[in-house]
Amino acid sequence: MTDFKDRERAEEAKFAMDEETAFRVAARRNRLLGEWAAGLMGLTAEEADAYKKAVVQADFEEAGDEDVIRKLLGDLTAADCNVSEADIRAKLEEKTVEAKRQLMSES
Repeated sequence: MTDFKDRERAEEAKFAMDEETAFRVAARRNRLLGEWAAGLMGLTAEEADAYKKAVVQADFEEAGDEDVIRKLLGDLTAADCNVSEADIRAKLEEKTVEAKRQLMSES
């Protein structure tokens, strides 16, 4: 019976670790996306820092990436940047890979 309990605890610990890693990757990705968008909009360093935080916060509105995409698309459109939803989705994938690499290199 102890083997089963040990195995169960190990699975729970792995699940918790996987969830934490996914959260950290998404937060890092969103910050990188905010940095990219801030550059397109020509924001100052202080404005860019605030914008990156706003993009990270936008991800807490609903599950999935649609809230982040919607925020970026709205802000970039308002700033007269010629960026489509497809461009943002492609950049999202690119920044996801970059965020994973950064986190793995820190470990």
